[in-house]
Order: sequence, then structure tokens, then C-alpha cells
Amino acid sequence: MKDKIEKIAELSKDLIVTVGEDPKREGLLKTPMRAAKAWSFFTQGYTADIDTIINDAIFKEDCNDMVVVRDIEFFSMCEHHMIPFFGRAHVGYIPNGKVIGLSKVPRIVDMFSRRLQVQERLTNQIANTLKDKLDPTGVAVVMEGRHMCMQMRGVEKQNSFTTTSAMLGQFRKSNETRAEFLSFIGK
Repeated sequence: MKDKIEKIAELSKDLIVTVGEDPKREGLLKTPMRAAKAWSFFTQGYTADIDTIINDAIFKEDCNDMVVVRDIEFFSMCEHHMIPFFGRAHVGYIPNGKVIGLSKVPRIVDMFSRRLQVQERLTNQIANTLKDKLDPTGVAVVMEGRHMCMQMRGVEKQNSFTTTSAMLGQFRKSNETRAEFLSFIGK
């Protein structure tokens, strides 16, 4: 871990010099190490383990009604520009004899969002992980994101949002089920 932090700090110092700044200037003296620690945090999803995150918090339960965790705040780093995107995730599933501890759903969102990402893949990784771990009747994930790569550069559209969805099982098959989920999340 220390080698990783030191390497990122070295790269950060090189970046400071390359953009035309002086890394010895008082305000920048500690910036390479701060940036390295930040990048380590932003990308901790690469070292996260799904089974450790779930921590045996899957329980047998005779329940087959929709479970929804909405407005899960997330941030990630765009893999194309390495600048942030952030927003809210809404996750639902229909149990098939098993439920997951509610706090595990945001932890799963965090695990996949703390990587270099595109929102489309991120949405599907969350849905597929819940499908694989719970074998539910259906899974739905809707993510709404604000992308700094669209707001700070390129088209510079500050009020643009990107919405992605993954609908599996009953959420894909049934318009009624999908509509119920969308009504729960206010869409």
C-alpha cells in the first residue's frame, strides 16, 4: 500500500511540474501526498471483496415483496477523463427466500463506484452482484449522475444529468413491477 501511495505522489508531483507550477511553492508542498491519499481512497473499490462487504448478512426470509433502497449517494471517477461523476442510486429487488442487510446495498454501490468507471457499467455491476448473491425474482437499479467531464469541459452543460438503469428478471418482464419500482423512487 505504501509503495502505491508513494508512486501516486511521485506522479502527482510530475503533473504539478508539467502543468507549469512549482511543487516547492508553500501551498503545493504537501499536495502530492494529499493527492495520492485521495486517489487511494477514490479507487479503493479495486481492493474491496464482495464477500467481506456482505459479511454473511444474507438471511433466509419468507418474503416476496419488493425491497427498495433509494437515494444512495455515490461518487466515482470517469474512466475517460479521470474526473468525478456523482449522484444517487436507487436499488430494488424482489426476494426469493433471501434478503440482504439493508446497509449492504449502499456498500455494494460504493465498492463498484470507487473505481475508474462509466455509469452504464456501474449500474449493471450493482444489479448483477445482487442477482448473483441473492437469486431474487428481479433486480432494478437506476442511477442518476452528474458528470464533471460534461460540466467542466467539452460541452460544458452544468445542468445535465445522466440516467442509467438495469432491470433484471421480473422488473424486465413486468411493466407493472417496473412501474411500481419507478413510483417508489419518484420517477
